[in-house]
Amino acid sequence: MNIYDRHILSEWLQILGLVLAAMIGLLLVQVLYDDFRMLNDLGAKGVDFGVYLLVTLPGFLAIVLPVALLISLLYTLGKLHRANELIAMRAAGVGIMRITAPIWLMGLLACGLTWYLNANVVPWSVEASRSLRDSLAFRQQSETMPEDRIGAVSSVAFDNRAVHRMWFMNRYSQFTQRGYGVMVSELDHQRREERRIVAEEASYDRENEGWLFMKGQELVFDPATGEVLEPRPFFRKFIPHYSEDPHLMLIIDRRPSDLSFFELGRLMNYYAMDSNPKGVAYAVRYFSLIADTLGPLIVIALAIPFAVSGVRVNPAVGVSKSIGLFFLYYVLMNLATSLATKQVLDPVVAAWLPNAGMAVIALWLFARLR
Repeated sequence: MNIYDRHILSEWLQILGLVLAAMIGLLLVQVLYDDFRMLNDLGAKGVDFGVYLLVTLPGFLAIVLPVALLISLLYTLGKLHRANELIAMRAAGVGIMRITAPIWLMGLLACGLTWYLNANVVPWSVEASRSLRDSLAFRQQSETMPEDRIGAVSSVAFDNRAVHRMWFMNRYSQFTQRGYGVMVSELDHQRREERRIVAEEASYDRENEGWLFMKGQELVFDPATGEVLEPRPFFRKFIPHYSEDPHLMLIIDRRPSDLSFFELGRLMNYYAMDSNPKGVAYAVRYFSLIADTLGPLIVIALAIPFAVSGVRVNPAVGVSKSIGLFFLYYVLMNLATSLATKQVLDPVVAAWLPNAGMAVIALWLFARLR
């Protein structure tokens, strides 16, 4: 690295740090505004608020990073262009790619950071913040409700087409980790019922990977006639090959934005088994998180031509340009998601379309720059 490389990095990283701090502060205010009343109603204490903020904010970092990169680059490069520093370097025969080489290097590091955030930090943040909200709700409900009603989700249904099993529970308590009023039907390849387990209670044994049913009976059917052939009452029955995870049952039909990367993958695979169109939104969100890995490089490719080819005006003008770019990005994202939901586009194509559109604009700007 030469002196100018260090100079560019010094100028840029200072602004990037300020922009990140400002945006994280705004996000902190947003979290407090959106969730303060909810947490307060759940009886959260000061420590609970602090822990909630600590586990929630990392979930926004992957969203904030591209915006901060674009704003800071437009501001910094615009400032250098206004001071004629970029013009002097280009007049000396130094190409624009060499001038911005340290920025591209930092962009590659930012891509790695984005992947790490989306694959590890953000999923942990989403699940940990949800777990904290649930624990506060459980603590409040425990003062007025019986144990089996704490954190209860009513009418839980799950169709596991891969192994031909259908589940239904009157309610599932997330506090006791038990289902109440449970019915499991085993079907043949023609979706005719062969066997049914009916029980008052059931719980998933993660260690032994099976379900334990209490106080019920097992019914065997003739698939052709539907006649009960052999009822078998039981007090306690463990079935090891029942491997359905209750967590998967409970996250079905939640908004894609409320789920972590791993939860999106599980739901995407679940809906893909029978080509259910409900899985499209989850697939688009899943592949969008992967596509966002290249976001920092696309942001850099957009910022450099904007700043270098622009007139020497106040650097804040570059910040206003970023608003238009991100507005266009979200228009493309919503359009692609809508087309994928209508099965016009494949979810993978829809996920990459916004980034591809921004990349085409960046290439066009670079072509004009030369």
